[in-house]
Amino acid sequence: MNKTLRIGTRGSALAMSQSSTVADALERAGYATELVRVATSGDRSMAPITEIGVGVFTSALREALANGEVDVAVHSYKDLPTAPDPRLSLAAVPSREDPRDALVARDGLTLGELPPGSAVGTGSPRRASQLEALGSGLVVRGIRGNVDTRMRKVTDGELDAVVLARAGLARVGRLEVITESLDPLQMLPAPAQGALAVECRVDDVDTEHLLQSVMDDPASRDAVAAERAMLAALEAGCSAPVGALAGVTEDPDEDGRVARRLSMRGVVATEDNALLHASVTGETTAAEQLGRDVAAQLLDARAALLSGPGQ
Repeated sequence: MNKTLRIGTRGSALAMSQSSTVADALERAGYATELVRVATSGDRSMAPITEIGVGVFTSALREALANGEVDVAVHSYKDLPTAPDPRLSLAAVPSREDPRDALVARDGLTLGELPPGSAVGTGSPRRASQLEALGSGLVVRGIRGNVDTRMRKVTDGELDAVVLARAGLARVGRLEVITESLDPLQMLPAPAQGALAVECRVDDVDTEHLLQSVMDDPASRDAVAAERAMLAALEAGCSAPVGALAGVTEDPDEDGRVARRLSMRGVVATEDNALLHASVTGETTAAEQLGRDVAAQLLDARAALLSGPGQ
């Protein structure tokens, strides 16, 4: 492949950093690249994600890819709608960044040190529901904007803290601002948080094979496939109050061969903000089914809760 690969990206600092990691990997493998900025409707709106809908950060990129304006599109995987686009191929899921949420708080405070009444900003219903479920008396406020805009609300004194994706802070070189990386036992991240999705056209087999060979990480792909399958089975969009985290472990079996296993936990908030939890463990070859199994447990728990005692 002698052509320069045009990589479609949003223009934000985070998106450019993510796309640059893909470009760098390709260039290290000997392929020329060019970053092409594509404006999306999500970049032009400051309305809450719950109002402007799923796919606001990805649809324009996907159209540019499908129309041949770019050869590759790089997305934050958690922003993608769960329904596949038949025109496109998910060619690679690179090695996933730390998927945890991160607290950026005044005075270096941790979540447990924030006093009752502290104002904590997030644009995510998932984070809001899990923060409120802690019962710490925190006041959760909705926010939008890029990483710097959100953090400025803390430094300016408008908020006591904000919760952000740790992976985003890592990719823009701002890990030093984190006052606490939140344990997933306290707050489960969004499905696919910390992962990138690298797409090409479904009929561009050469690019698909190239991306897969250069940067696809099977463990990250399997974990994210399980989390996304749970999200799809719950029929919940990327802004829904749903958290999930899957991980792949490698253990020798009794014959000395390495067995890859996947464990996963999921959480969903009900209409009255009760949190329902579920978990599974199984073979990585059944990643998507494991995700659907977690969703089935959550739906059963929700049905039991709605039926109430004695119903």
